[in-house]
Amino acid sequence: MIGAMLHINGKPTVHFSCKSNLDRPSHLPPKPTAVKMTTTTTITTTPPPTILQPYWASLQADIEAHLKHVMPYKDPLVVFEPMHHLVFSAPRTTVPALCLAACELLSGHRRQAMAAASALLLLLAANHTHEQIPLSTKPKPKSKPMMSFRAFTPGIELMTGDGIIPFGFELLSESHDLARDNSDQILRVILEISRAVGSEGLIDAQYKKNLLSRSDGRESCHVERIMEIMEKDEGGLHACGAACGAILGGGNEEEIEKLRKFGFYVGMIQGMVSEGLWEEVEVVRDLAFKELQYFKDNNRDADAISSFIIHV
Repeated sequence: MIGAMLHINGKPTVHFSCKSNLDRPSHLPPKPTAVKMTTTTTITTTPPPTILQPYWASLQADIEAHLKHVMPYKDPLVVFEPMHHLVFSAPRTTVPALCLAACELLSGHRRQAMAAASALLLLLAANHTHEQIPLSTKPKPKSKPMMSFRAFTPGIELMTGDGIIPFGFELLSESHDLARDNSDQILRVILEISRAVGSEGLIDAQYKKNLLSRSDGRESCHVERIMEIMEKDEGGLHACGAACGAILGGGNEEEIEKLRKFGFYVGMIQGMVSEGLWEEVEVVRDLAFKELQYFKDNNRDADAISSFIIHV
């Protein structure tokens, strides 16, 4: 049974009833749930097979084609070769595609949100790159591991990841259209993305994930910690993607917030499925469909975007 609040920008939406050891509302179900955790989990994950369908694939293909156009191989190759490799080899996520889908739901054209979707893909690729860089402070294995192939040295990966981030924001700023006078929308999207991937969003989730990986797994309300991470990781990133698409698609405030919540639920479902939290998935799916009902009631075709909801 779910009785707790999942939060979107500080606004309560669904509430779990357990109290954490920090004496504040947690996101745990009242009964313990078996969770399999590994210390190698990454923030950006490949979408489950259930959502690898034609609409998502079409959106993803358009985003990648756009990125290959705006960052072609050119001199100096020492810069652009690793950038290409690290961007297009990173695990795929549905966050950028959801940005385009939200824009199209509001009768916008996907090109209106293409820069934002591309920026999201770039920033998540940069994050994945930084997460995979081997650190000298990591515990050394007792036995000598097999050498794994790395296309570039950790130093190159670090610097390239750092360079990918500003390039994403550069794409956003250059997408200003004088004919549509969308400068306010672009600025708002820049703020949305900055918050979602910044110190109070994805970076905070990474920090908490690191702390969790160092724990012995016996702390009270262990699943709650996973849920807290999930809210700023999968949930927060998908909420950001959907909200950005709605903003650039010309949505009003109610439409933007409806799609933000929908994106949040989409991300939470993906996180719950990956962590084996099956009992909560059905409830959150219902909440996601409830947000889409608003658009159906207003004569919007929500069938395509509803395919982002995992059916389990």
